[in-house]
Amino acid sequence: MALPVLSSSAVKFRRVLAQFPQELSLAFAYGSGVFRQAGASAGDGENNMLDFVFAVDDAVTWHMMNLLKNRSHYSILKVFGPKQISSIQSYGAGIYYNTLVPCNGRMIKYGVISTDTLIDDLLHWKTLYVAGRLQKPVKILTQNENSKLQAALVSNLKSAVTAAFLMLPESFSEEDLYMQIAGLSYSGDFRMVIGEDRSKVLNIVKPNVPHFQKLYSNILQDCPQVVYKHHLGRLEASIDKSPEGQFAQLMALPRTLQQKITSLVDPPGKNRDVEEILLQVAHDPDCGFVVHQGRS
Repeated sequence: MALPVLSSSAVKFRRVLAQFPQELSLAFAYGSGVFRQAGASAGDGENNMLDFVFAVDDAVTWHMMNLLKNRSHYSILKVFGPKQISSIQSYGAGIYYNTLVPCNGRMIKYGVISTDTLIDDLLHWKTLYVAGRLQKPVKILTQNENSKLQAALVSNLKSAVTAAFLMLPESFSEEDLYMQIAGLSYSGDFRMVIGEDRSKVLNIVKPNVPHFQKLYSNILQDCPQVVYKHHLGRLEASIDKSPEGQFAQLMALPRTLQQKITSLVDPPGKNRDVEEILLQVAHDPDCGFVVHQGRS
């Protein structure tokens, strides 16, 4: 199952993409320049910076070609060449950004990430930097037929739903679900979405519920805990909060989040295995809060 592609027929995106080397395994646009946020007027998005991420199989070759086409996009690092740029790209979240780039009358920024690094983040949430953006609506501009990448993109969405289920109460609304998913990577952690943070996440979700629905509809339709009330036009869910149900969900979480949870719960020196610790967490009345704390 491929990641659902949100319509990206706008000429402005095609024109931007045409400025770059085309050896891309995935390219997408995201952010307030692409999707309207609550409180913004209809014209605000036309003035906002356009944000892009490009996934490439061979970062050195791609930067080499991009330096030939778009040398002015790079900082002083351009004098060190594509190998050094690619080396710097490998640090942190594994993505290299060129920012404040004039392009076709708009300001853009674009991040370059290797396909393998992206797949690792999608599957294991090592940083959740790019994986977190792909849990929210984006405009897919191009996507090749890399089956590992396609599977990882879908796995990331499934993991987001699983984590949200663990943190939500037994019954919740569709908007609650998308709020929890959108908040997973907010500020880079799994904090409770409250106060000002909740308001910011709500501004992302509220005007874009149809986009979230398109992104998650196939996954939710396959969840036995979720029922679409077609005559009411809404989703209803009842999640199994038994220790057995929560344990199954905990075991399905990405590896990095499991490790973070176990380090919170397991005292130093005990060295119990992950399955044993997650079983303990599954029996904890505060299981959802422990998952929240897993990335704080």
